[in-house]
Amino acid sequence: MTSDLSLAGSKCPVDHHDNRDTAPAKCPVDHTSSQEASKDGSNSSRPQRQHPAVDPHNRMPATPEQQAADGQQGALSTARTVSTIPRAERYQSAGDSVCPALHDDDGSGKEKQGTGTETHKKDMWIYPSEQMFFNAMKRKSWDPQERDMRYVVPIHNAVNEKCWNQILEWEQMHSTTCGAPKLLRFEGRAHDLTPRARFFSLFGYQKPFDRHDWTVDRCGKNVRYVIDFYEGKRDPRNPQAPSFYLDVRPALTIESCWDRMRRFVGV
Repeated sequence: MTSDLSLAGSKCPVDHHDNRDTAPAKCPVDHTSSQEASKDGSNSSRPQRQHPAVDPHNRMPATPEQQAADGQQGALSTARTVSTIPRAERYQSAGDSVCPALHDDDGSGKEKQGTGTETHKKDMWIYPSEQMFFNAMKRKSWDPQERDMRYVVPIHNAVNEKCWNQILEWEQMHSTTCGAPKLLRFEGRAHDLTPRARFFSLFGYQKPFDRHDWTVDRCGKNVRYVIDFYEGKRDPRNPQAPSFYLDVRPALTIESCWDRMRRFVGV
């Protein structure tokens, strides 16, 4: 299942101009390690902040980082938005990533109005605040700009909501056996091309700028989905608005081949 997501009215801090003439598009959150980011030595002189204690289960800070970063000039919002993505009780995380949402919650972050009750918060994945997003990028030795967080975070959230909606369309094929799939695990794999992306790149098509693998808990059964993120077609009426093209499908298995065939013929 593929889908275009255009976020008209938002200005993206990432330049999405034609990548034949400029650098390739990239995810606002880089999934590479800080060691890779500093290979050219450009970050070697930057003072390194003391890293917080890390939860071994998800390799994220044990306590959400809602405090201002060293050298931060202004205040960033600590409000967190509750997603529409149900969280499996046996949730997992595959690595140091803020995508699609952070599960941990504490009293220092303010929940946005209208996002639900406390019980609802515990059942859903919770997106990071502007401050948490900023701190996560700083921790990876990137150079985030405070002014960009007000754009980056909503874009991040909207893209992940679209991913989940596309997964639910696939899951409808199994609604008779499981009516309430939940997100179990997510993993950023930006450097691992999927077979489909590799095949099409051989014919000159652009490569995705990011890849995620999401594992869904289908009422006790683990089902992995692959998501390729591409730069979408720009709206000529608003060429600065970010646009993303999402290729969402179940990872190849015997069962998923049947699902793909059913989708293809419209059964």
